[in-house]
Amino acid sequence: MVQIKTPEQIAKMREAGLVVAAVHAATGAAAVPGATTRDLDQVARKVLAEHGAKPNFLGYGGFPATICTSVNEVVVHGIPDDRTVLKDGDIISIDAGAIIDGWHGDAAFTAFVGTGHAPELVELSRVTEESMWAGIAAMRNGSRLVDVSRAIETYIRRQPRPGGGKYGIIEDYGGHGIGTEMHMDPHLLNYVSRKRGKGPKLVPGFCLAIEPMVSLGTPRTEVLEDEWTVITTDGTWSSHWEHSVALTDEGPLVLTAPDGGKAKLAELGITAAPDPLA
Repeated sequence: MVQIKTPEQIAKMREAGLVVAAVHAATGAAAVPGATTRDLDQVARKVLAEHGAKPNFLGYGGFPATICTSVNEVVVHGIPDDRTVLKDGDIISIDAGAIIDGWHGDAAFTAFVGTGHAPELVELSRVTEESMWAGIAAMRNGSRLVDVSRAIETYIRRQPRPGGGKYGIIEDYGGHGIGTEMHMDPHLLNYVSRKRGKGPKLVPGFCLAIEPMVSLGTPRTEVLEDEWTVITTDGTWSSHWEHSVALTDEGPLVLTAPDGGKAKLAELGITAAPDPLA
């Protein structure tokens, strides 16, 4: 069952989303050469505590940390530790969440560590982020879930990969509903599958975490022995971007973006819903 939210509940999710945005800002600034991924986790814990929010990753299914820190070929669910020291030229996807009064926020971004990144890595992150925004722009009243999947896939497929070849759209992981739990129905594929059909109709109160994951090679992944860390099977590097989004009577509201998605959606010809906390 899809959980449909009231405007008051969406406002509470916006509170959680702004905390996630604050975690992103702080961890992104801390992702420098010489920092460990545990250092980033400690930064996230501090920000959550300062905002009176609870982490929704810590203890989830036994996950041992506050955020996920996925470096280079790690696609998602990387566990922060003292052994992983960030180096100049690395990329890291930081996935963070927060709970305010029982309502969840969840978002991810890819950060560049230091300088000197290859153009193909810069383009990989750009394509992944822009495909997320294409999916967000497809959240319209009366559309179907598959329309979001199609928008994400179409954007990625149309982008030429530097050096040739195709981007790998990760197959085994995707977006999801969000609300009183971090992961809820429906599951959102980042590509179109005939087996899944059109999916539910999008109506006001529908909330989704839209999160494409894209690699420079294969769409296939494997899980390491820690039962969490997901890597590409061919070792190619990957990018992960995510925002939690609410559909309202007045359009989409990007709950985890500081401006509610207003600026970026305007570039795409979409008017973002008014911020209920403004």
